Amino acid sequence: MSDKLSRIKISCFFTLIASLLSVAPAVHALVGSSWSVTNIPSAGLTDITFPIAIIEADHITGYYFAQQFNFVGVSDVGYTGIQPRPDSGGKAVLHGVFSNFINGSTTSDNATCSPGADGGPGVSCSVEWNGVYGRQYNFEVMTTGNRVWVGTVVDSITGERIHIGSFTLPEGTQGITSSQSGFVEWFPWNGGLPPNHCAHLPYQKTFFGNPVTRHVGSVGTQSKSYEYGDCVGQVAFHTELVPGGAENNCGFRGQRG
Repeated sequence: MSDKLSRIKISCFFTLIASLLSVAPAVHALVGSSWSVTNIPSAGLTDITFPIAIIEADHITGYYFAQQFNFVGVSDVGYTGIQPRPDSGGKAVLHGVFSNFINGSTTSDNATCSPGADGGPGVSCSVEWNGVYGRQYNFEVMTTGNRVWVGTVVDSITGERIHIGSFTLPEGTQGITSSQSGFVEWFPWNGGLPPNHCAHLPYQKTFFGNPVTRHVGSVGTQSKSYEYGDCVGQVAFHTELVPGGAENNCGFRGQRG
């Protein structure tokens, strides 16, 4: 694992469709999806893990693949996910995120986290490591008690655990609720749209796995993705259910956004 750590301010969130999603800054939408878990306690789950694999994408900054989640007692979301980065020293670099938009959240995890998210309340945590494209990484979200939540990337092949960050939620919050949504975003568009932007979207293919939890009797399901926003029908979008979850792809090889 690389020692390189980086802090981020998420500029890649979007206005979400339907009542699954909470209030967030408006950006240019691309691909959405939903997940759910059955048989959860009334106080919510104490852990959940989201499998994600970037099957194919250029090794450049721009794409953001993430899953969102809510906590019992608060409407704003947390989220965790992965972003490609340019190679460094001949090795692939991946960027992991674990953050929230919840007012009153704090962090003492100063190595990888900072107060605020997208210019508003919350906490933003991130880490970079020498990852492997095509490999599944499991994004674990777990409480250690006292409203402290920890985000970890787990390598599905080696078992290596990479700490992303941790934050403490305000009083009144409990565990993770039974459903929310995920997204694929090309966040450079948030800074302004180039001419004919849909035709210049870089190619990506990604796997979003069924979420899992240690809570006995709970079963997670990942839906097929859907496209929305101003590029619907223009980016060669495709999605299908596959063993263990769903895949989606969109964009065009050889493009740079």
